[in-house]
Amino acid sequence: MLLVFGLGYVGSAVAAAAAAGGLPVRGTTRAQPDAVAIAFEDAAPSIAQATHLLSTVPPDAAGDPVLSRYAAAIAASPRLRWIGYLSTTGVYGDRNGGWVDEASAPAPISDRSRRRAAAEQQWRGVAARGAFDIFRLAGIYGPGRSSLDDVRAGKARRIIKPGHAFGRIHRDDIVRAVLAAMRQERAPGLRVLNLADDEPAESAEVVAEAARLLGVAPPDAVPFEQALATMSPMARSFWSENRKVASRRTQQMLGLRWLYPGYREGLRAILAEQRRQRPGQ
Repeated sequence: MLLVFGLGYVGSAVAAAAAAGGLPVRGTTRAQPDAVAIAFEDAAPSIAQATHLLSTVPPDAAGDPVLSRYAAAIAASPRLRWIGYLSTTGVYGDRNGGWVDEASAPAPISDRSRRRAAAEQQWRGVAARGAFDIFRLAGIYGPGRSSLDDVRAGKARRIIKPGHAFGRIHRDDIVRAVLAAMRQERAPGLRVLNLADDEPAESAEVVAEAARLLGVAPPDAVPFEQALATMSPMARSFWSENRKVASRRTQQMLGLRWLYPGYREGLRAILAEQRRQRPGQ
């Protein structure tokens, strides 16, 4: 059985794909519990039954919520043979536009990324006796969460900061990577897996492509210095770091290639799906 802590945007997609593949699934939710979803406070019996466990829950100022409550139960779970933890490429910090890969040491700068790096270390201790995969995710996008939606809603900003490229990863490639890792038979130990596409790109390029696909004019260009004055602290933190994340080794270890190696392929696929579901849009 797979237990997913956090049936959010990614966790729900992983759970659905695993269930479609025949694996029993339970997951924690803040919504109304049902046959699959359970309350976070009621997870102890499922931990004892799980063979695979995935946590998508981010740490807060007090630490990792899952481990704060269930570290001992997870460490003692009799059937558990694989743990996956969804982290962030933010733990690599600022590399002045340079590349990092799976072997690069974390160097977090923001408080949020420092908490992630600390949570990774906590999970390493709890998962020491089994197979453990840390997935470091670039910017997540997918159906219902992409520049296409921002352009349609009039919320997209085409911020110009030459040379500042971001990595991204489509939700469906995250799902494929997690399921591939789960299904591998391997010895206990840690792996770091980078989930980032093959084409880091400037934010303005992605917004412009979304507008082109929708057949509308792109938003006006906004110089970064002008946009900075109106950014939230989280956005300022996001833009303060500049790195490119390589994932070729991850793809080799998992025996797959990304369905969406760049933002163009990903946005086209999202738009095609939306038009199948809502013809005329």
